[in-house]
Amino acid sequence: MITSTEAAVTNPSTFRIGAIVDETSRIGKEQILAMQMAAKDFQDPANQSLVLDMYITDSKGEPLQAALSAQELVNSSQVKAIVGPCSWEETSLVAQIATKNQIPLLSFADSTPRWARERWPFLIQASSSKSAQMKAIAAIIQSWNWHQVSVITEDVESSTKAVLQLSTALRQVNVQLVDVITLPPSSNPSLLSHQLESLKVRPCRVFVVHLSSSTALAEQLFRTAMDMKMLERDYVWITTHAFTSLLHTFHPSTISAMQGVIGVKGHFRETKPRYQSFSKRFRRRFSSAHPDESNHEPSIFAVEAYDAVWALALSLLRPSNVTGGQEDLLNKLLLCNFNGLVGNVQFTVQKAGSLNTFEVINVIGKSYNGLGLWTDGHGFSENTVGEEETATYFSSMRDIMGHVIWPGRPRYSPKGWTPSPISEPIIIGIPTESIFKQFVDIELDPVQNTISAKGYAIDLFEKAVEQLPFYLPYEFRAFNGTYNALVQQIYLKVTNKTQTGLKLHSNLSRMALVVWLFMALAITQTYTANLSSILTVPKLEPAIDNVESIQMRRANIGYLKVTYVAKYLEEVLHFSPKKVKEYTSPEDSMRDLHEGVIAAVFMERPWAKILLARYCTGFTIAKQSFKVGGFGFVSLQISSFLHLNPILVLNVFLTNKWYFTEQFLFDELQAFAKGSPWLPYVTEALVKVTESGQLRDLEIDMIASQKCVGNDELLGDSSSEAGYGSSNPSLGADSFWMLFVFTAGTSTLALLMFMYWSEDELYDSSSSVVK
Repeated sequence: MITSTEAAVTNPSTFRIGAIVDETSRIGKEQILAMQMAAKDFQDPANQSLVLDMYITDSKGEPLQAALSAQELVNSSQVKAIVGPCSWEETSLVAQIATKNQIPLLSFADSTPRWARERWPFLIQASSSKSAQMKAIAAIIQSWNWHQVSVITEDVESSTKAVLQLSTALRQVNVQLVDVITLPPSSNPSLLSHQLESLKVRPCRVFVVHLSSSTALAEQLFRTAMDMKMLERDYVWITTHAFTSLLHTFHPSTISAMQGVIGVKGHFRETKPRYQSFSKRFRRRFSSAHPDESNHEPSIFAVEAYDAVWALALSLLRPSNVTGGQEDLLNKLLLCNFNGLVGNVQFTVQKAGSLNTFEVINVIGKSYNGLGLWTDGHGFSENTVGEEETATYFSSMRDIMGHVIWPGRPRYSPKGWTPSPISEPIIIGIPTESIFKQFVDIELDPVQNTISAKGYAIDLFEKAVEQLPFYLPYEFRAFNGTYNALVQQIYLKVTNKTQTGLKLHSNLSRMALVVWLFMALAITQTYTANLSSILTVPKLEPAIDNVESIQMRRANIGYLKVTYVAKYLEEVLHFSPKKVKEYTSPEDSMRDLHEGVIAAVFMERPWAKILLARYCTGFTIAKQSFKVGGFGFVSLQISSFLHLNPILVLNVFLTNKWYFTEQFLFDELQAFAKGSPWLPYVTEALVKVTESGQLRDLEIDMIASQKCVGNDELLGDSSSEAGYGSSNPSLGADSFWMLFVFTAGTSTLALLMFMYWSEDELYDSSSSVVK
């Protein structure tokens, strides 16, 4: 008990204040001294009419002991207000006693739930909420492009809420919380080793440590982690406010084990004269009271305890209303508004304001370096003392903070993960009934109980996985069912040159030349006409160029057996089910399209590309397209393909599924559930595959593997070779065989005649010489 030893008035008023602290902890030691200093400072020199008597009890950090201490303070010491305790487990028991006796309780527990303030109206959260620190940690993780996080926390009720807050903050920046390890407050080295080993064998290397009630446990944790070589290269450790704020009190052996650790702690301006005076006096008195402690600097816990007692004292000086009593004191506390050591102190809805600025530190050498500040709603800024109001803010920690010393002192930034042989793979479901084997083909081995998958979709998926910034184990599973059933499972879980050397010596040579020129002219004109046809046919406008045209003609349509396409045709495009025909074979649908049985076929774009590569004449792409929402990150797009005759438009062919980009298309539905943390990284990886040209190469290889067979194979005979079904405008040597025979015969005849006449002329010349 502390009372004023000096009084300037004859009958000073005495007010009894109870305090519940853990005297065995560093926090408790600081709080005791800070509250004693606040009581004395309030009385000197202006407030001699009020004496504050402090009754301090030790809870030893045990909730039951805290409740017994509260009962003793109320019954024996007859206190009129209670300050403390620090943990929510203790506060929840003490608050019930305080409310029953209508005694204001100024608790230091962080983030008191709303229901508790409604249930216990005399409960006031005197410490500022530190929940924004989880946003700061999420921002740090996002700055370094880490995508997975594991959490190490205590097996206490208050830690559950903190983990939920961190999980929410991580989800907002698309980071996945993959593991949560809970440690009993009295964990032994064997248990710590076992728990850390379970993290070590997993790929995630980013650990967030939230240990708020036991610094001894935290120190033991890092010493064990160092022994297990988990504070070396590629590891990332981040500590929360409660632990980081006491770093200056840790034993040098613990600091040595924590080299490279990143921490966040509540920030308040320490340059104000009032705080400087408090800090100087605190260090002197604390070193005297606790000579065994190596560091005597006050933490934020001491500052908040000082402000809580000061708030009580100021409330007592307010004029009372007519009724008076304890409710009057509670009301006056709720009206409290003053500048304390930590900043503005005001209890809105029974709690102090939130702490919105946190300092980011890096453990180096025997202490730590401040890297900068993070402010809720603004971002990161340089640690400019006294210039917070004019600071420039950045979204990334990398933009303002100096070189970070990571565990093991690597010259690079940790990537946050490492391959792990026992990582649980994600399951990729592949329907076994694939219509186009070029996209995905699956083979089952019943003996080995394994499957092998290949095809365009598989190659593309593997290329995307290679681009991911973290290790992603996966396993293909055969799925016997429809697309909808699979998605439900996801929800539940040369130039030719011709040279001639003819010599015009006679009429025969002129005749031969005329024939050759005629042949050249015929070939040239034929190829010109053929080329014009090739260039003109694709530009023909279809007689049926949109869905409305098909519906106006009341024509039949078809679709390949995919459930969502059938639903879209009937529910969105409003085709009558009687007019819609289902196909399990693409060849059958193309044959009916070709013969006019149906006016359109609906299918996915990649399937259409395969068909157009195989039946390479008479089909092209129409302009109309539709986009259809899909499951998770999958969306669909429908485009039009036209079946063209060189002269006449015959049919319309609608198709396409769009996945990320219009060129990235899976035959089988490979999707992540909506809200999956994998989604943005897979999307980014696919963009990289697309931009690098790998996607185009895969598509070209797939299409190039198809042999163009035209429409003869489609009809099953050659009856359409020159008629309705003929659509092959190409020319070959066989197209000019008559011309070649005529030209060759004429040239040969001219040569023979030339040789015969040359022989006669030679004979006549010889005879004339003999004579």
